Amino acid sequence: MKDKTYKLAVVGATGLVGQTALKVLEEKKLPISEYVFFASSKSKGKTIQFMGKDYVVRELTENSFDEGFDFAIFSAGGETSKKYSPIAASKGCIVVDNSSAFRMDKDVPLVVPEVNASEISKNHGIIANPNCSTIQAVVPLKVLDDKYKIKRIVYSTYQAVSGAGWKGITDLNNTMKGLAPSKFPYPIFNNCLPQIDVFLDNGYTKEEEKMINETRKILGNEDLNITATTVRVPVMNCHSESINIEFENSFELDEVFDLLKNSPGIIVMDDIKNSVYPLATIASGHNEVYVGRIRRDFSIKNGLNLWVVADNVRKGAATNAIQIVEELIKLG
Repeated sequence: MKDKTYKLAVVGATGLVGQTALKVLEEKKLPISEYVFFASSKSKGKTIQFMGKDYVVRELTENSFDEGFDFAIFSAGGETSKKYSPIAASKGCIVVDNSSAFRMDKDVPLVVPEVNASEISKNHGIIANPNCSTIQAVVPLKVLDDKYKIKRIVYSTYQAVSGAGWKGITDLNNTMKGLAPSKFPYPIFNNCLPQIDVFLDNGYTKEEEKMINETRKILGNEDLNITATTVRVPVMNCHSESINIEFENSFELDEVFDLLKNSPGIIVMDDIKNSVYPLATIASGHNEVYVGRIRRDFSIKNGLNLWVVADNVRKGAATNAIQIVEELIKLG
């Protein structure tokens, strides 16, 4: 129905991802006639300026979805999502959840629209937004997997402090001044911290395990060999990733370039003669995934290296969630 309009809730509207979601919604101009913004009791009553109007932030409660919503974007952490997403879904609202609460639930689609938009229609009221570092990786990986069949992936990430929200940004600013950290275990200024989230019994961090498991689910290959090392770096915004791939099938480098250049959501920046490659300062504020340093890995048969950079708060969170809402609207 062409003229249909929708009602959207944004949960966690005062957080870093929530605030970015509002910017992206202003840019997208979706057929949404009513917006409602929710947050915790701490932010209740705050005023948000959005699309030229003032909106008062409401406190999220168990009755918040009684008035009826078509869609809700949740960016308020796992515990909030676990409690309130099922309530919203039970009232007929489709939730796009930014937390890790439902990502590995076999009944919940884990979606990056450029990669597996067909999964969206299989939702039972909740759709999971993948981890920020996973989202930007699978956009180019899916294209290559379809053509050459991926055998193994080695991830090495260089993740910005904005991935830890406002507290991560504050830590970088404070530790630059010599103040003690409050979010990270060590000062992030002048350091690379090889720990994102908590350590697990197997020696990996939770972030590393998320990347491994989510990539398998999104690419539809539970047996795919993947390893990861995720590192927090003193960069304000945008995650950078070195991705090493081993394929089952042989490839021509020119063809890899053409595939990536002609894929939605990807910008290829690769002119090494002029030192052109993706940078955090280039990707920041944009919704695309930037790919460069595309080259053979001569140490193995059918090996490829990529350097992948994206705005982790936009494509890695807010934009991806809103793209899912766009796809839901198309489904009608």
